[in-house]
Parts: sequence; structure tokens; C-alpha cells
Amino acid sequence: MLTTPGLSQLDVLEAESIQIIREVAAEFERPVLLFSGGKDSVVLLRLAGKAFRPAPVPFPVLHVDTGHNFPEVIEFRDRQVAGLGVRLVVASVQESIDRGRVREERGLRASRNRLQTVTLLDALAGHGFDAAFGGARRDEEKARAKERVVSFRDEFGQWDPKNQRPELWNLFNTRIRPGEHARVFPLSNWTELDVWEYVRRESLELPAIYFAHRRTVFERDGLLLDDNPHTRRQDDEPAFPATVRFRTVGDASCTGAIESGAATVGEVIEELRATRVTERGQTRADDRVSEAAMEDRKREGYF
Repeated sequence: MLTTPGLSQLDVLEAESIQIIREVAAEFERPVLLFSGGKDSVVLLRLAGKAFRPAPVPFPVLHVDTGHNFPEVIEFRDRQVAGLGVRLVVASVQESIDRGRVREERGLRASRNRLQTVTLLDALAGHGFDAAFGGARRDEEKARAKERVVSFRDEFGQWDPKNQRPELWNLFNTRIRPGEHARVFPLSNWTELDVWEYVRRESLELPAIYFAHRRTVFERDGLLLDDNPHTRRQDDEPAFPATVRFRTVGDASCTGAIESGAATVGEVIEELRATRVTERGQTRADDRVSEAAMEDRKREGYF
């Protein structure tokens, strides 16, 4: 990321992201923005709005619904999309299961996270989307640190780190063959703290679960999980009330909370300044399976 005299770090990050969004919208035929209702996708949608203002955002938003989402996030998603007037495409993991495209996982730590891959790829192919904007950032973990801004995916939707294009001087190779597509990450150079600083600057609304609240949780593998039917709490895992918040929005079966009293954006920012653990390392059970867990899913085609 280049620095520019007279511009703040957020100004430079914003300008870089907007340039990426405009470039991709001009080069690809049918882009789509992946929208989970989380903080990164909220920022991404704001940047897309700024990129084309006063015209509307020229592409739809796509949410892969696992059926195991936090209710607060789904309510927020619908309200945000309706308020902005963008078209929402929902791809359902449950429908993929019903059609026999994927098989439900079984067991104590079963999750629908991996199942999203097939649902996403089916949605991209079915709607003819050739580029998908995502909110991934390089600071999240090792696999994402390898990621290009414009990430090439083959005809099977797979990511091969050895088959990526060089990106010199912010020049992006957007050429693809029929059946291939690209994932595009305008927030690549942002950090979690940058995202929250931007949320504060732009007065963006986020789902309530990002802020401190009382919730019934239980501990498993060092994580505080929400006590809901999808987490399958066992008899030796006592539930208890706690004041918590979530650093990331994900599948309710594997997304952990952290004990926190940060109830405002400013308090969250101060809390982040003191932490040394990434949000995924602290709150995602599926990323604790192994250091390669995220990279495995990227190769399969989801992230």
C-alpha cells in the first residue's frame, strides 16, 4: 500500500479498495458481492456504494445461508439490503442437502462450514457470476496472507497458490476462460483494526452480536460457544451466562464468543489495540483443527 501526503491511512485504503471495485466491475461481465452481514462485508458494501455513487451498486449481493446462522445477523442482513436497495441472492446449504448435492456432517463437532463450498459454486455457476467480491483480509491467517487481490479459480472452483497471477503496481490480470472465475478481495491490505476504525468514521451499523451482551454459553476446546441446538452441548459441558461479544460472524455451530465488556465501537477499538490474537484464531473452532484448515477449504473452492 502506497502512502500519500495529506491523506490518512483510512483514506488511502478506501481509495485503493474503490479502485479495485471499479476495475473489476469494468473488466468482468457479471460480478457479485459476497455478503454475510459481518463487519467486513458491511464495509465492502459501503465501499461499493461509494465507488459508483450517485448511481446504484451495479451488481447483486450473494449470501450463502448455512441455516445455522445467528438470528440477529439474518435480521440485520435483510434490513441492510432492503435499505440500500440492492438485489439479494440467497444460496441455501439446506437446499443443497435436500437435493443430495452435499451430505450433512454428523458428530459432536459437525459443521456446515465445508458444505458451503458446493452451495457457493453452484450459485456462481447458476447465475453466471464470473467474479465474486469477498471481505477476506491478509492479516487474518497464513492462507489468506498468500492471497492475491484478484484470485484466480479454475473450472472446478479451486484455488491453486502456484497458479496465481503476479500483481505488480496494482495491475490486475482479469482474463479468464469460460467456466473459470475470480474471487476479488478489496480489503486485502486492511487489518481488523482498520475495519473498526472505518466503521467508526463512517458510522456504520453492525449486528448487535459484535458488542457486549449477556448470553448463555458453554466452553468447548477453549472456546465459548453459544448454547443453541446446532452446537450440541453435552452433559459434561455446563452452560452459564456471560457477558460476551463476537469478533467474527460465522456459522453458529463453530463460531466462538469472547468475554468482553466492549459495548461501543470505541471500546471495541481500544480492546483490539491490546490484543495479540487474530479474530479467527480466537473465535473459530474450524480453524483450530490444523494450521492448514483454512488453506484446505480455499483449495476446495470456498474462500
